[in-house]
Amino acid sequence: MMDRSPAHDKAASTAGPAARPAFAAGCAITAAFAVCFAAAGLGYAAGAAFVDPLTRHDKSHWTKSHNWKNAWADNNTGWRRENVRFTDGIMHLDLTRRPTAGTPYSGGEYQTRAFYHYGRFEARIRAVSYPGVVTGFFTYTGPTFDGDPHHEIDFEFLGDKPRHVQLNYFTDGVGKHETLIDLGFDASESFNTYAFEWRPDSIRWFVNGVQVHEETGARGPLPSVPGKIYLHLWAGKNLAHWIGDFVWPGQPLTAQVACVAFRPLDSAGPSCEE
Repeated sequence: MMDRSPAHDKAASTAGPAARPAFAAGCAITAAFAVCFAAAGLGYAAGAAFVDPLTRHDKSHWTKSHNWKNAWADNNTGWRRENVRFTDGIMHLDLTRRPTAGTPYSGGEYQTRAFYHYGRFEARIRAVSYPGVVTGFFTYTGPTFDGDPHHEIDFEFLGDKPRHVQLNYFTDGVGKHETLIDLGFDASESFNTYAFEWRPDSIRWFVNGVQVHEETGARGPLPSVPGKIYLHLWAGKNLAHWIGDFVWPGQPLTAQVACVAFRPLDSAGPSCEE
């Protein structure tokens, strides 16, 4: 995301801040891949390995953001649970013209209950191509969660640049690590697999199994605090210089996600590419 205040602090949440789960959070998500390990020096575990084809809402693993907006003023969208749908064997994230949490639009956001640390994160996504919107796949933690620092790793599909994807990371609230990647295809036309490998000394981003970028900390310290996995769709305002001007198109916009997977560092866990 652009350099800005933390995007996921629930400044307008009706539910209030969420507490970090207990030490073993995530360890029972998928019995076949119950690979838990302690996050070194942090005193709590990363989530278990899993692969989710997103054919249905798994309430034990995921939650739908509802009736709040992010603290960042230029996100002109509130979250509603009904904007996350499961039909035709995939997940749909809708952007609709329904006022929510003081904004004129509502979007869909899906987030894990558990927190995840070093490992490989994957998703099969068909993004939205329309000026003024962002389709996001990322990890995040911040002050909402028991006072965590803001750490984040991003794939962001900018609606006015469907043949590109923006990569970024935040550590202790500091960003300015944006990199725009030419995909060589239109991300809105088909499903493609996007992944990043988060290591103590690097972050490597992949598209359809091919590495497209790496950060080693040369541009600033890398994230180190476990975060939740998020997928969402939102419309902005005052962001023409970044994602284009948003004008309501007269009908809902929809991003689609067909799979999400995580496996701990250097393990042979599940994958969306299998």
